[in-house]
Amino acid sequence: MTAQPVSPDLARAAWAAAEPLHALVYFVPEAAPAYEAIGLEPVATAYFASRSAALGAVGAETVAAAFYVFSPDLIRKSIPKAWTAASPETVLDTRLGIVDQALRRILGEDAVRSQSMEEAAGIARTAAEEASRYIHGRSLFAGHAGLPWPAEPHLVLWHAATLLREFRGDGHISVLLSDGLDPVEALVDHAAAEPHLFSFLRKTRGWSQEAWDAATDRLVRRGLVETGEEGALSLTGEGQKLRADREARTDALSLPAFTSTSPDDCTRLIELITPFTDALSAEGVLPPGTRHR
Repeated sequence: MTAQPVSPDLARAAWAAAEPLHALVYFVPEAAPAYEAIGLEPVATAYFASRSAALGAVGAETVAAAFYVFSPDLIRKSIPKAWTAASPETVLDTRLGIVDQALRRILGEDAVRSQSMEEAAGIARTAAEEASRYIHGRSLFAGHAGLPWPAEPHLVLWHAATLLREFRGDGHISVLLSDGLDPVEALVDHAAAEPHLFSFLRKTRGWSQEAWDAATDRLVRRGLVETGEEGALSLTGEGQKLRADREARTDALSLPAFTSTSPDDCTRLIELITPFTDALSAEGVLPPGTRHR
C-alpha cells in the first residue's frame, strides 16, 4: 500500500510552525553583544554576514542576489567589509552560540533536554535532509545544507528549521521571478497584502522612497495594487488572485522536502514545536508577522 503523501497545506503548516525557531536568531538580545564581540556591528552588518556566511566570504552582489528583496546599496555598507572583521567560520560559530544561549534561556534546560525536543529534531532533520537532495537552483539553501549538523537536539531542530526556511525562500524567489516582480515590487506587493508590515519593510530593506514609489506605480499600472488615502496600499482582486497563486506555487516547490515524512509526522512536528514557539511568543522575541523571505 502506497503511503499517503503530505499535502501542500500540511507541508506549509509544518514550515510555518518551525519558522519562529529559525527566526529567533535575528532578534534575541543575545545576538548584538555576541556579534559585537567579533567585530560585527551595527545590526544590519551582523544580519547580512550571519545569514550569508554559509556561502563563504562572498561579495555584496552575491548576497543581494540570494536575499533578493534587500537593496544592494544597503548590503554594500556591510559586505564584504564584514569579512575583514571575522571569517565566515567565526560568524557561523557565533550564530550557533547565540541560538544555544537563547533557547536555553527562553525554553529552559528541561525543555532543551526533553524527549519532545529530541523527537521534534528527528522529524525536522528528516525533512531537511530530504530537502538537501534538491539543491539545484537554491544557492542560499545549498550553502546552509553544506554545513555540519550540530550535535545537540535543540540545535539540530534550529538548523533543520533554518534549512526548511531557506529551501522555501529560494523557491519563492523563483516564483517572484516567474511573475516578473522585481525586489521592490515584491515588497510593495507584500505590504499591500499585509499593511501592518509596511513600516517594517520600508525601514529594513533599504530602498529609497523614489524606488518604492516607482515600484508602486508599476504595480498600479499592472492592475495588481491600488492606493488609498495617505498612500495606503491594498491588493486589487487580480493582485489577490496572483498572490494566492504565487503562494500555492511556492508550496509546490517546497513539497519535495516532505517526501520522506508522513502526514502524521508533520502533524506530530507541529504538535511538538508549538509549546516551544509559544514560549518565544511569551518572551516577545519576534516582531508580529515578521517573515524573512
